[in-house]
Amino acid sequence: MREFRLEVPDAQLADLHERIDRTRWPEAATVDGWGQGVPLDYARDLVDHWRHRYDWRRCEAELNALPQFTTPLDGGGDDMCRIHFLHVRSRHEGALPLLLTHGWPGSVVEFLDVLDALTDPPDPRDAFHVVAPTLPGYGFSAKPETSGWGVERIATAWAQLMDRLDYERYGAQGGDWGAMITSALGTGMPEAVAGIHVTLPLALRPPEGAVPPLTKAEEAGLADRRYFEAHRAAYSALQATRPQTLGYGLVDSPVAQCLWIAEKFWDWTDSAGPPENVISRDRMLDDVMHYWLPGTGASSARLYWESYRRRRLDPVEVPTGITIFPKELWRLPRSWLERRYLDIRHFHHADVGGHFASMEQPEVFVDELRTFFRMVR
Repeated sequence: MREFRLEVPDAQLADLHERIDRTRWPEAATVDGWGQGVPLDYARDLVDHWRHRYDWRRCEAELNALPQFTTPLDGGGDDMCRIHFLHVRSRHEGALPLLLTHGWPGSVVEFLDVLDALTDPPDPRDAFHVVAPTLPGYGFSAKPETSGWGVERIATAWAQLMDRLDYERYGAQGGDWGAMITSALGTGMPEAVAGIHVTLPLALRPPEGAVPPLTKAEEAGLADRRYFEAHRAAYSALQATRPQTLGYGLVDSPVAQCLWIAEKFWDWTDSAGPPENVISRDRMLDDVMHYWLPGTGASSARLYWESYRRRRLDPVEVPTGITIFPKELWRLPRSWLERRYLDIRHFHHADVGGHFASMEQPEVFVDELRTFFRMVR
């Protein structure tokens, strides 16, 4: 295990600026709004901010002020992958270790604005020691050199990480891929996991007549899911089938990488307009830089290739907390989820928030974690 410090060379930032300056822009869409993707005027304004006003050194200093480490993990396979992670311990005795897992297009940046509240709360009984690893092939973790790094293997690697940190009992939280990894951890390591909290829980559709009739709100959630799959899920099909081809553009063009991610911030946030209504432009670009600087356009997309078509939805018996945000991608009925998550202790529909809950609504996110984990400490 090694201490880690970010020190991006000036030459790498100069290269970014040069590539932005040489961007060959397409023409504007033939319709107004976002119907064909990111509008040209929004794209140029965002990229101009990135080029002339955004300061990576601010984010770098913010991360370097936190304890960062790397360590090799194998996840039960034959090859190692060196994983980057934050390990922020609370000053309070008896704090519960908490493993936070991001997804795509996220990074550990998702958790920067909730760390203080989690590690140093008003009530010491709500304190956590936070461990936030970067997924293999994402951010400043290494890129796997062989196939096999799917959801279950990452969950095993996370269990190895917590064991290496001498945490015998801990909680886990995740959204997006993080929810799937956290759920797999709850399935595979029930003796170590005190409980899990997820914001994008998945379960199979039950047989006809196996669950009570759905409410109008649940029907609306399923209608939104069908619309998402039909009109907004092309990115996942591409990343699940052609991550390598996609990667050539994302790793070579900063504008392509930026807008590939920025579109998701627009589409998946509860912002009633541009995502900057709920997440600052600089914070979004902090996240983009975790893809651009290490060149993870292809390696991050490969998680879809590894797991998207082979998603296992095994039963989860550990205590579970679920928070459904109103603009989450999938909002499944509780009766469906109860057939997979067998010990749901906390189930709540939040009033506001979307897919990037810890960034959009940090206070709500923290309160949900406190509420659930009080039940299992």
